[in-house]
Amino acid sequence: MSLVRESNLNQPILLNPGDDNEMEIFGYKTHICRRALFILGAILTCGILAFLFYKKPKWNVWANCVPCTLEEADTVLLRTTDDFKTYTRKKVGWIYLSKHTDDSLVRCEVISDKASALHRAIIQPDMKVRYIQVQKIQYAWDPNQKKFFKAGALENSYSCCSIHSTFGSGLTKDEENIRQLICGPNGISIQIIPIWKLILKEISYPFYLFQLFSVCLWFAEGYTNYAIGITVIMFLSIAMAVYNVRKQSVKLHKLVESHNRVTVKVCRSGGEFEKISSTHLVPGDVFIIEGNREYLSCDAILINGTCVNNESMLTGESVPVTKMPLPNTDDSMPWMAYSKEDYRRHVLFCGTQVIQTRPSGHCPVKAVVMRTGFNTAKGEMIRSILYPKPASFKLLRDAYRFLMCLVAVGITGVIYAACIVASNGSGVGQAILKSLDVLTIAIPPSLPAALTVGILYAQRRLKKQGIFCISPERINICGQLNLICFDKTGTLTEDGLDVCGLVTADGKRLTRMAVLNFGTILPWGPLFAALASCHSLILVDDKIQGDPLDMKMFEATGWELMEKSYTKTYRAEGTTQNIIVKPRPGSSQVFGHALEILHQFPFSSSLQRMSVITRQIGGDELIAYMKGAPEKVVSLCRPETVPTNFSSDLQFYTQKGFRVIAFGYNSIGNFTGKLTDLQRETVESDLTFLGLLILENRLKPETVPALRELKDARIRTVMITGDNLLTAVTVARNSGMIHEASKVVLVEAEGLHENIPASISWTLLEKNTQNGCLNHNDIYLEMESTSLELKRGEYHFAMTGKSYEVILHHFYTLLPKLLMNAMIFARMSPGQKASLVEEFQKLEYCVGMCGDGANDAGALKMAHAGISLSDQEASVASPFTSKIPSIRCVPLLIKEGRAALVTSFCMFKYMALYSIIQYFSVLLLYWQMNNFSDYQYQFEDILISIFIGLTMNLNHAYPKLVPYRPPGQLISPPLLLSVIVNLMLSLAMQVAGFILVQYQPWYSSNDMNSGCQILNNSFGMEIPNNYSLNMTMADNVTNMNENEDEERYASYERTTVWLLSVMNCIIVAFVFSKGKPFRKPIYTNWQFTVVLLAQLGACLFILFADLEGLYNVLEIVCMPTLWRVYILIMLIINLVASFIVEEIIVENRRLWLFLKQIFKRQSKSRYNVLKRVVSQDPSWPPINQTEQACQIGIQTDNKPNAYCNSAYENNESQLSSAQSIMSNKKDCLSMQGTAL
Repeated sequence: MSLVRESNLNQPILLNPGDDNEMEIFGYKTHICRRALFILGAILTCGILAFLFYKKPKWNVWANCVPCTLEEADTVLLRTTDDFKTYTRKKVGWIYLSKHTDDSLVRCEVISDKASALHRAIIQPDMKVRYIQVQKIQYAWDPNQKKFFKAGALENSYSCCSIHSTFGSGLTKDEENIRQLICGPNGISIQIIPIWKLILKEISYPFYLFQLFSVCLWFAEGYTNYAIGITVIMFLSIAMAVYNVRKQSVKLHKLVESHNRVTVKVCRSGGEFEKISSTHLVPGDVFIIEGNREYLSCDAILINGTCVNNESMLTGESVPVTKMPLPNTDDSMPWMAYSKEDYRRHVLFCGTQVIQTRPSGHCPVKAVVMRTGFNTAKGEMIRSILYPKPASFKLLRDAYRFLMCLVAVGITGVIYAACIVASNGSGVGQAILKSLDVLTIAIPPSLPAALTVGILYAQRRLKKQGIFCISPERINICGQLNLICFDKTGTLTEDGLDVCGLVTADGKRLTRMAVLNFGTILPWGPLFAALASCHSLILVDDKIQGDPLDMKMFEATGWELMEKSYTKTYRAEGTTQNIIVKPRPGSSQVFGHALEILHQFPFSSSLQRMSVITRQIGGDELIAYMKGAPEKVVSLCRPETVPTNFSSDLQFYTQKGFRVIAFGYNSIGNFTGKLTDLQRETVESDLTFLGLLILENRLKPETVPALRELKDARIRTVMITGDNLLTAVTVARNSGMIHEASKVVLVEAEGLHENIPASISWTLLEKNTQNGCLNHNDIYLEMESTSLELKRGEYHFAMTGKSYEVILHHFYTLLPKLLMNAMIFARMSPGQKASLVEEFQKLEYCVGMCGDGANDAGALKMAHAGISLSDQEASVASPFTSKIPSIRCVPLLIKEGRAALVTSFCMFKYMALYSIIQYFSVLLLYWQMNNFSDYQYQFEDILISIFIGLTMNLNHAYPKLVPYRPPGQLISPPLLLSVIVNLMLSLAMQVAGFILVQYQPWYSSNDMNSGCQILNNSFGMEIPNNYSLNMTMADNVTNMNENEDEERYASYERTTVWLLSVMNCIIVAFVFSKGKPFRKPIYTNWQFTVVLLAQLGACLFILFADLEGLYNVLEIVCMPTLWRVYILIMLIINLVASFIVEEIIVENRRLWLFLKQIFKRQSKSRYNVLKRVVSQDPSWPPINQTEQACQIGIQTDNKPNAYCNSAYENNESQLSSAQSIMSNKKDCLSMQGTAL
């Protein structure tokens, strides 16, 4: 039983299931004995154990607690469900309601809705609530459901009618107080972090702790000046880091503070109104939206009236968004499910600005508080900044692995040093100090800072080019991008549209397009009325604002727009302020009447349409006009009104690349009720087809050059758009995304319908041309035989969002093969865009996404690098925001990413080599119980390495993209070869110098004047009086142990090794500072060039100058000029050998490709495996074939039937290698695997 109970305790419960911040939560109870042992251990280790457990929350919980159920827990352990499995420890707290309000009130009026989770959260009879706070969000415990839920958010289970009935009249003051105790204040409060906390947090990082340990050790060894210098640099580094964090904290605080405290008018259940601070708002409160230009302090559901909001702060789009009230329907379905993907049209988001309000009748504009504080949309944005998702990148993982190797090397040196010191009879304390000193040399503590500096330089360069970044760690990832997804409208093409013409329905056929030029007068009729009224334009400060398409369409009518207020409400609607459209004064258009727009159903990306209800001024008949995607409009029109040539004409215009909008209308008649009670489905049905509006969406001038640059760099491009498929194909051809000679294969999939299984078909989409121009009769779907063979790589798949959804559910095992050549995805919803990006990532593509609108927000966040084209400085929609309003920013970002990635590799290699070079030098000197002097360490570590680290990162990106990416991991043969060869060259040079100097005729182990007589025996380290000329080296060392500076003394070996070591660091910095093909040449980085030349000049001056003061300071000895020339020759040989190895072998891409061919090494990435599989499949793609999914599963109550694809099944043997590494959907694979 105990084993079963323990197993149940280890079963995690999900917190925020399905959200981005989904976590597993485990319950633990504090154990007294374990807690006592932990406190004792912390005391005995002087707090080291406590600090370690602070850094490792799971160890802390395991050391202090025992597992239990969440209901019994006083501590919870949270673990993220992503690949990083990050742990967080939280204490369970209690809210005692009886302390803050009268017990009688609590018991009788706790929460008016007895079925709500807040009511269940109150534990009777103690009147208390259990809660935890995770990442600024408060969660309350539901004893019935045995789980934690977000207290600051309205439950999603409410239906439309229950929201109106439960909260429509407002909350009582007492209920609001109770809710506020449980939910917390409505505020996005960002406290400015105190400087002392920032300093403590900064120095608690492992590398700073290691540096602090090293400084203490150097002080103990007598390296006072060096230790002081490193300490100053360390504090400067900490100060810079603290300054930057503090600056960001202040900036974030100012961003949210201005909207935290505003006064709002709330409704009370007795019909009264009360003005309160916005911090007191709770979920369920009803507040009045009074004025314009008002910023919202919470997320709210609009229940009465309409609003026009500016949501650019969240989406980056400056187009006003019309918000409609939530309908008061009797449907019991949850309100979000009822509204489907368009629930956002009823939601007012925190931080957005109300541009305009329109009351409904005599009732003011009202909204129900939906989410408060950090639960809001703005709160989520701030939380994403405070708690960014870690970016998975091989470079970081390999860097830590490499550092572990350096730790192992350092430990080896510690053992070596301990043996040497012990064999020479030194004390235990001396042996420990000298051994640990080797460890501090082998591990470069400044490596993370050096890598961070490179990223900050890249971020600054991007900002100068108009690209802003809120996730600097993703800049390196941009260097690995090999697939870019683009939205079409506003991204590849211009935001604005040009109206080309109008195609009207004349009986059973569509007429020829009537070209609309400036000043063209259109005839009055239903189509003209639709053009004039079916839009979401508004007047703001007497200026028309709205969607660019709507503005162009309205401009074509030549009419004007105005607002009209009523003292007497219109009987059908009760609207007190409506939009009026009418001919301009003095216009020659004397026909028709002005139209009043009474009600609007806003455009929905999932429905692909919008509609309005209008009436002519002076008339009573209500008419609904609708516009949208042609396929969608036609499906809602009466078949007899649809022209017979609709499909062929639509295909003609879309294949020319035009944007086509269809119109329909419906007479509602003399409706006597409220228009808000009309269902959208009722209004938008049985329509009469009116015609087509043809608009031209021109390519941006930068689109073609940018796509050509990406194509030349062998970076794959994909179009994901909500527009028509044939229009998308034409834009892809015109932009060069699809080559003229390439074939386009249309993939169509139909879902399960009654007893007909799902099916998928492949059709070759062809066009004929005559004199380079498209003709109406030349466009058709080429129906060729299935024996048609397409050349490998010369075809692309195109599909709609509907087909993609069917493939995702019924042909998922076929999806990877389709994605290998898929180029065009049209009529894609926002959710489908994000799903597609994720599917590409599963194939191990490094995916970038570039878009300009809210519809792309999900895909921008999902991609490895999302780039939002916005005039905002930073958009929450993506890690990167470009002020460059075109895709020209994409190659720029990739270039900077590649340069930053290569810089990180160069910096890592240099810092590792610099440490190992110094490590070899010290180990050699330890053989003679010697070491570098204080000023020698200062010269090498501060004047050489730190200046190189600060300037090596300044290289700019190379202006041209090459057709291959830089390496993405440190643990690769070329890089390891580079490091190992340079290590061997350095070791060989230092050992040669160390040994050869002892064989020189002038060498003496105890007479430091034997090599140079010009200074009359006055050198930096005078020979002690107890030295004798006939002493041996052992005697020398023994006597030196008795002196104050026994571990460091001047010698020919130390001088030689130090000079070789210092100048070797300059050599590797020069050799590793790569230029082309990813960075500009080294000479363009003038700061780095000046530093190298200055350092080289200083070293050569030290090598050849005979200055007594210089020798005294650096504690080196004078050597014959010939030996100095020998040292220079050894350095030149090292430079030439290192440069040859680096340029001819390490950086020789052709050589490595040749070696790969010889050893038959192939890429193991999933997309490359699939590419080889597809290339070997003679039957792929199956042109003009239709395959049906055969039902092989058993219908269950909860899951649909599973399907297999016969075409895919036939190729199973060829695809086995790829399928084995695919991550497919579990339900589909489990059933298909059984049948296969």
